[in-house]
Amino acid sequence: MKTFTPGTGPSPAEVLDPDGLLPGTHYVPSPNCDERPTGEAICLIVVHAISLPPGEFGGDAILRLFTNRLDPAAHPYYRTIDELRVSAHFLIARDGTATQFVRCDQRAWHAGLSNWRGRERCNDFSIGIELEGCDERPFEDAQYRVLAQLIRALKRRYEITEVLGHEDIAPGRKTDPGPHFDWTLLSGLLSDDAGA
Repeated sequence: MKTFTPGTGPSPAEVLDPDGLLPGTHYVPSPNCDERPTGEAICLIVVHAISLPPGEFGGDAILRLFTNRLDPAAHPYYRTIDELRVSAHFLIARDGTATQFVRCDQRAWHAGLSNWRGRERCNDFSIGIELEGCDERPFEDAQYRVLAQLIRALKRRYEITEVLGHEDIAPGRKTDPGPHFDWTLLSGLLSDDAGA
């Protein structure tokens, strides 16, 4: 397994491999996925934020949540989410380390009840990227750099038309990535990538 830490080695790969995996990331398979509907094109990237316990960073709780191994006795909050069966395609930790949980050609269970431009079930046509973070704190520069690299790689494989927040496809139900997510910074990094 390769790990990407900004400035120390290969970035997430320029292209996905034939199995829908992105070289340069940890791969920790999640059982919380299934096949996309036949003929469904991937056109959307959904940016999320997650921290476990809420507001705390580090540790392996997110990995355990996405692989159904979260110990409900480890923290009182975990008892409230122990039954959840969720995942994302990718997680970008505070230090920029990227982990992949679901092959991109598969449907990860990240969006939940959702709607965009009149289309429901956004999981069917989207890629979910979680950032380790919360509504109350800014994200790290390393996360933005890796997120931009990841979006660039995904755009090389799929006809991505939009990059949105979870809050955009589930308004009133979700708030992430939240008020501290810098969409202008991400846009600038993607523009820099386009000129690279």
